[in-house]
Amino acid sequence: MTKTLWINLPVEDVNKSKEFFTKIGFTPNTQYGANEDSASFIVGENGLIIMLFKKSVYESFAGTSVSEKSSGAEVLFSIDAESAEDVDEIAKKVVEAGGSIYGQPGYKDGWMYGCGFIDLDGQRWNILYMDLSKMPLG
Repeated sequence: MTKTLWINLPVEDVNKSKEFFTKIGFTPNTQYGANEDSASFIVGENGLIIMLFKKSVYESFAGTSVSEKSSGAEVLFSIDAESAEDVDEIAKKVVEAGGSIYGQPGYKDGWMYGCGFIDLDGQRWNILYMDLSKMPLG
């Protein structure tokens, strides 16, 4: 049986990416990734682990080259927020840390509030607050 899942991401500059993810509220994980070519973070209450690897190290693990993120996206990482205000605060931190917003904060379908951002290496993320009491059923 599987014990846990973690996400591995390629980055150009490990130190800049460490700073970015720390500024937006991810918790540094000192158990892994204490090298110049890697970093690790724990995200959320369930303890999801994100590993950042220098691009060349990532490619050696993946057995292939990193795809061109400027022309498409293969994965969208979603972060569950506590409130609409939390979404706004994280979006503000993303911009202050050097990331960019591709989807401005706002409501969708009357029960989801979110925004989309791009990290320093072109990975796409979204932050969502879901008011399940307003979610349409059926």
